[in-house]
Amino acid sequence: MNTTEDQKILEGIVTGNEIILTEFYKKNLPYIQQYILSNSGNKEDVEDVFQDALVLIYEKLKTDSLELQSSLRTYFYGVCKNIWRNRLRKNKRLIITDNLSEDLEIIDTTIIEDIEFKDREHVYRKHFLKLSCSCRKVLSLLFEGKSMKEIAHVTGYSEGYSRKKKFECKRHLMEMIEKDPTYQELQLHPEND
Repeated sequence: MNTTEDQKILEGIVTGNEIILTEFYKKNLPYIQQYILSNSGNKEDVEDVFQDALVLIYEKLKTDSLELQSSLRTYFYGVCKNIWRNRLRKNKRLIITDNLSEDLEIIDTTIIEDIEFKDREHVYRKHFLKLSCSCRKVLSLLFEGKSMKEIAHVTGYSEGYSRKKKFECKRHLMEMIEKDPTYQELQLHPEND
C-alpha cells in the first residue's frame, strides 16, 4: 500500500534527507501533538514520541521489516499512539478514551512487540554499562558466541576463573535488572495485556 509519496518519505527517512524529514515533521506533528496533549502529555512528550517513532520506522526500514498495510501517515500515527500508551501505562497515567482495536487494524501488531523490546533493551543496556570493565568484557565475548577457552585466552584468565567470572557477572547483571522499576513494570504487563 506504498504510494509514490510514501516511498519518497521512506527513502528520506533512511537517507536522513533534511528537507523530506522537515516536511514530514510539519505535516504530521499536529496530529501527534493533539493526541498526546489530550492524553496527559506535554510538548516535550510530543517531541520524544515523534522522535522515537521515527527511529523505530528507520530501524524497521534498515532491517527490511516494515510492512505498510495503510498509508505511512496512518501507520506513523498508530506507532506514536502505541508508544505513548506504553509510556502512560508505565507511569500509571493511562486514561485514554479511544479504542485500541481501531489501531490494531491500522498498524502491524509487531510494532507493539518492537516497542516492548526497545524498553527491555534499554533496561539491559543501562545496567550492562554499570558493570565493571572486566565483567562487560567477559559478557560481551560470551554474547559474541565465544567459548570459555576463547574467553580465557582473550582475557588472560584461566578457563576455570573465566567460568566463575561469567557466572558472577551474569548474576550481578540480573540482580540489577530485576530491581529496576521499569523491568518490574514490563514483567507486570507482558506485550499482549
